[in-house]
Amino acid sequence: MPEGDSVFRLAARLRQALDGATLASADLRVPRHATADLAGRSVLAHDTHGKHLLQRLSGGLTLHTHLRLDGSWTVTREGRVVPRRVLPDVRVRLTSTGGTTAWGIALPVVDLVETRDEAAVVGFLGPDPLRADWDEAEAVRRVTADPARPVLEAIRDQRALAGLGNLWVNEVCFLRGVHPDRPVGEVDAVRVVRLAARMLRHSATHADAYQVTTGDRRRGEQHWVVGRASRPCLRCRTPVVGRGQHPGRTYWCPRCQPAP
Repeated sequence: MPEGDSVFRLAARLRQALDGATLASADLRVPRHATADLAGRSVLAHDTHGKHLLQRLSGGLTLHTHLRLDGSWTVTREGRVVPRRVLPDVRVRLTSTGGTTAWGIALPVVDLVETRDEAAVVGFLGPDPLRADWDEAEAVRRVTADPARPVLEAIRDQRALAGLGNLWVNEVCFLRGVHPDRPVGEVDAVRVVRLAARMLRHSATHADAYQVTTGDRRRGEQHWVVGRASRPCLRCRTPVVGRGQHPGRTYWCPRCQPAP
């Protein structure tokens, strides 16, 4: 599932492919922007905030997209296209004068906004550990605004702490030894937020650590609790509990994370 680190790494790939290039053509296959003409504009930068991607273009425009569950981007060289079976799902096509093309596939959110108005689409988000303006104190303040709120919900709320998805919130709770339902006011929120930020940064910037929390990259052994319902806890061998449905399924070890 795309999370903040996924989008951060995606931005790096698109930055390498498109930044500094001029668009020869562009196709936004959503009704609201189907007639937008972006040809001739330069790609200035790729930025992220949480799970949101911001592609800044010359002339003061920003293309804002969100992957949610199924969206993705791919890049092809000159003369290449995505497979025919994928073409019906293309929502964005950006082709540079050099022939490189970026394809946004099955994107549920595609917005074209004035760059000065980016706050209209991302201004509600909380601090992001992957941004230069990361503010730990503000993140802690937002996360603990409702002390009775379950800690897992509090750190998954993008308005409080941007970039953490279901993988990270479950793994952070395990590593801090707190039950996901424990009220956030009863835990050391500073340490929870600090650990979450450190893990997200490590995953985003180390190729061999991408979304691996145990240090073991073998299939089925990459995570402490996520995806391990009914399997032994890697620490104490107690069966891990899973609750709810994908994508918001909650996991915990009853022994390592005692119930509140």
